[in-house]
Amino acid sequence: MFRDGQELQGGRYRIETILGRGGFGMTYKALHAEFNTHIVLKTPDPTLQNDPEYTSYVRKFRREGRLLTQLCQRCRHPHIVSVNDLFDEGNTPCLVMEFIPGENLFHLVRSRGKLPEAEAVQYIRQVASALDVVHREGIVHRDVHPGNIMLRSNSTGGNSVSAVLIDFGLAVEIVPISISSKLFGNPIFAPYELLNKKPGYSDPRVDIYTLAASLYYAVTGEYPTKAYDRRDGEELIPPQSHVASLSDELNRAIIAGMEFEAKKRPQSVSDWLALFPSQEDSEQVPARYQKLRDLLKAGKWKEADKETAKVMLQVAGREKEGWLDSDSIQNFPCEDLRAIDQLWVKYSNGRFGFSVQKRIWQEVGDVEDLETEHRLGDRLGWRVKDEWLNYNDLTFSLNAPLGHLPRGGGRWWVGGGWVVRAVYSVRRDIQIFFSRVETCKL
Repeated sequence: MFRDGQELQGGRYRIETILGRGGFGMTYKALHAEFNTHIVLKTPDPTLQNDPEYTSYVRKFRREGRLLTQLCQRCRHPHIVSVNDLFDEGNTPCLVMEFIPGENLFHLVRSRGKLPEAEAVQYIRQVASALDVVHREGIVHRDVHPGNIMLRSNSTGGNSVSAVLIDFGLAVEIVPISISSKLFGNPIFAPYELLNKKPGYSDPRVDIYTLAASLYYAVTGEYPTKAYDRRDGEELIPPQSHVASLSDELNRAIIAGMEFEAKKRPQSVSDWLALFPSQEDSEQVPARYQKLRDLLKAGKWKEADKETAKVMLQVAGREKEGWLDSDSIQNFPCEDLRAIDQLWVKYSNGRFGFSVQKRIWQEVGDVEDLETEHRLGDRLGWRVKDEWLNYNDLTFSLNAPLGHLPRGGGRWWVGGGWVVRAVYSVRRDIQIFFSRVETCKL
């Protein structure tokens, strides 16, 4: 067990405190000394060293660490906790993950009570978009209960909070496995096949059940009927019995996702989300952004990028100049910035948007210098082999790197020539732009 203040990897990381333990894992809050940022360090629980299966635990931990590191390298996602490193400290394998300040969904509901339907659905949709990626990579999380859904901000405003799926401690590849674990799933939220390790406990439909149960808790403030009790004949209490105002569509979607038999549940996350109330029914998009919405909805990413530049110049009153200066960035209305960002995030399934770019900016350094600007360009796919790409060479599809768009239509005048930079193209304005994004709680 690491002690407070202990340095790892030659001083690269310094342990600050124990965050918790569960299953066979233990988590610490630590400081990355070089970047002066907090990270989460996860290790096998050292108190289990005398367990006859400990060697299997450690082997499983290493395998899952490699699996998650590779997953994050292939498809960084704004609603999946970042896994940044895997190393050994002595004989102890250590997994380095993003530290997310804030509270989890479980504590939010405990403190506030049931959430408004729209707010709860927003969080669950975000986590569902993460699970869709995870499942396509051949991984099942198996523990998507409210305690493993972190909210990036302590703010309770729906527009300023982002849900992030954490703790892949029970995650497995979608194949039969021989390694056993002492604990499988949270008994309140997990399906029977997971709790009892029945056939199918490594099936993606396990995650659909657990996420539906988490949504049940979020919209009612009550625990759903446990799977063990349902096995013994107790019926699942419909969420609408707790909250009469809950929409019929969402009530049916939750019940469908929590079907006792996996074969009766929706077969994929996208199939389950299709049962939700239509977003279009309740979506109020200002007239100025309806064309942008339609382009994004149709997957016309290049046209949507140019439309984004057009409407931002209109809002700022800079159509004649064709670019945004520092003052117009600092005073850009939060309501409009948020409306644009939400449309990009929504129709890209969390891959594009100013809020996505801001998080990457913070990860690469969050300082105003050429090196950080280059790192940002490299991460967003705007630079290749130390060269800024021409606008037409960008990738206008969902296969683009995370945060690749919006890009400002390639119209911004910088340094005496037409080059591809975004609306915050002058280096000193990058910090100003992302500061504005942060102020607006994107």
